[in-house]
Amino acid sequence: MIIGCPKELLKGENRVALTPESAKQLQKLGYTCLLETDAGINANFSDKDYKNARVKIVKNSSELWKQSDIILKVRGPVKSELSKIKLNHHIISFIWPNQNKSLLEALKKKKVTAQAMDMIPRISRAQKMDALSSMANIAGYRAIIEAGNQFGRFFTGQITAAGKVPPAKVLVIGAGVAGLAAIGTAQSMGAIVRAFDVRPEVAEQIESMGAEFLMLDFESDGTGEGGYAKPASKEFIKKEMELFRKQAPEIDIVITTALIPGMPAPKLWPKEMVELMKPGSVIVDLAAEQGGNCEVTVPDKIIETKNKVKIIGFTDLPSRMATQSSSLYSTNIRHMIDDLTPKKDGTPFTNMEDDVIRGATVVYDGKITFPPPKPKIIAIAKHETKKIKEKTPEEIAQDEINAEKKAGKLQFLLLTIGALLTWFIGYYAPSEFMQHFIVFILSCFVGYQVIWNVSHSLHTPLMAVTNAISSIIIIGALLQMRTGNDIVSILALISIFIATINIVGGFMVTKRMLSMFQRS
Repeated sequence: MIIGCPKELLKGENRVALTPESAKQLQKLGYTCLLETDAGINANFSDKDYKNARVKIVKNSSELWKQSDIILKVRGPVKSELSKIKLNHHIISFIWPNQNKSLLEALKKKKVTAQAMDMIPRISRAQKMDALSSMANIAGYRAIIEAGNQFGRFFTGQITAAGKVPPAKVLVIGAGVAGLAAIGTAQSMGAIVRAFDVRPEVAEQIESMGAEFLMLDFESDGTGEGGYAKPASKEFIKKEMELFRKQAPEIDIVITTALIPGMPAPKLWPKEMVELMKPGSVIVDLAAEQGGNCEVTVPDKIIETKNKVKIIGFTDLPSRMATQSSSLYSTNIRHMIDDLTPKKDGTPFTNMEDDVIRGATVVYDGKITFPPPKPKIIAIAKHETKKIKEKTPEEIAQDEINAEKKAGKLQFLLLTIGALLTWFIGYYAPSEFMQHFIVFILSCFVGYQVIWNVSHSLHTPLMAVTNAISSIIIIGALLQMRTGNDIVSILALISIFIATINIVGGFMVTKRMLSMFQRS
């Protein structure tokens, strides 16, 4: 079958759904690839690059739609493209079915099979197809870059001859893929980063990246289906606003990323918060396309308030890095088609029993199949915090006594066994042997007690002492070699061997540890 990729018609959309590299992979699955001329030019992929990848270039979109069985797009079909759709066409793109009911109806009439890349379920197996995460990662990174472009200071703190420059303070609201990408970028640029999320399970991720997690003292779980946030209660929102009100006067940059699937973006940064911010502060609203998390955000524009706060409402952040985002998106689609082609024969099969394919399929066989059933596997498990009861001083003291008693019993048992074993050997062994054997046992016991009970910080000087002891052991063993007793001679040889290992290893360890404190 033939896969076609038309040029994106939406203004400002620079991405392309098919790259030369992904085309090569799709051809291995048995497909033939077509591309509308200059479809990849805005993403820095020329027609020559595609020709080298054995992709056929078609001069106009009408011809491409006519020849293709499967259409790959970034954005869903626009009004002018609906008339070009054939019966039983197969379309893979972002569709946003909850917001585009009319598009679903139009696709239904043409008996189209449509997979929405924005409906990929968030389960482990589907990570390779998760286009939302791919684009969110780019958006989070780009948000910090755009903020830095509008921010009038350094991100990192500096001490110069002209004076001290404090580091920028960044607040990231929403620690999903975009939020974590923003945290990582801001952190790498030297800013002081704080983050907030209604889902308690992301606290560890935030802190692992070096940011401060703003904990809200409220018993609530904001985790919804698929790992997304869910609408919060009025009481929770009140506590949330109090937290933000404290942060607003000292924060320089705010990145908002909060989205709830199928719903307008929650208003987390109202006008009063903007008024509390310092002049020169910047807000980047990544939810601008869905109405914005900031109350005064204007989609696709940068506005400046009366108190000199800039609010960035760009909705095309992934498109501003078209080469990178196209590569990631086309890879996501390629993996989707790979799953759709189980026999690798260039013929797609929409298996509605497959969790991933069923979740992404919004129109199938003349029927609207959105919304899909709940995934069988939960993407992010609910985080259950187990409260551990703190022990009282009396309980701690009792535990120590019990531990000492247990250790004493074990030591007594070992000593008893050792004494019986020594008596048994002594009953049959000659007296000359027993003298040396008892010294050997005592040496092992003392050595064990010394080594195991010494602090790690004293291991280096301890090595020097053990090297000296090992030297004495070697001398004593050499003297025992002339006793004429075979057993004694064998034990002496073993002693020399072990002591030599200890000396050589001791010197190596000591040298290595001392070199750690030497200046280069």
